[in-house]
Amino acid sequence: MTDQSAEPALELISFCIGEQEFCIDVKTVREIRGWTPATPIPHAPSYLRGVINLRGAIMPVIDLRNRLGLGFTVPETRHVIVVVECQDRLAGILVDAVSETFTVSRDHLQPAPDLGVEELRFIQAIISMENRLITYLRMNDVFPAVIREAA
Repeated sequence: MTDQSAEPALELISFCIGEQEFCIDVKTVREIRGWTPATPIPHAPSYLRGVINLRGAIMPVIDLRNRLGLGFTVPETRHVIVVVECQDRLAGILVDAVSETFTVSRDHLQPAPDLGVEELRFIQAIISMENRLITYLRMNDVFPAVIREAA
């Protein structure tokens, strides 16, 4: 068993999807860009909006709201794409808005409730701070293997 207080604090970036707040490790974020319409891919899963050209590289864009089972995003100019690197691959996640970057000690991380639901694999932890709950996402599970290989 390791002493979590001796481990370095996490630097995270938070974003909103509807009224819910999520976060990911800031080290995975390469850039934040405004919404760019994606070119659809035939027979792609519903959460895959399509692909965009990012300075000469073709990158998949995932509708994170849909991937998390929260409905579909109808993109508007206020939406943003967070470009992340996951397992040496780039992909974009479509979110409503980016909120802030913040640092949190590891002892603020609470495990996700065990509800026996497979979709909870996306949740790394829940962070309780300043009268709000922020869901810390596990990006390796958000990106399915097929997209990781195609990107």
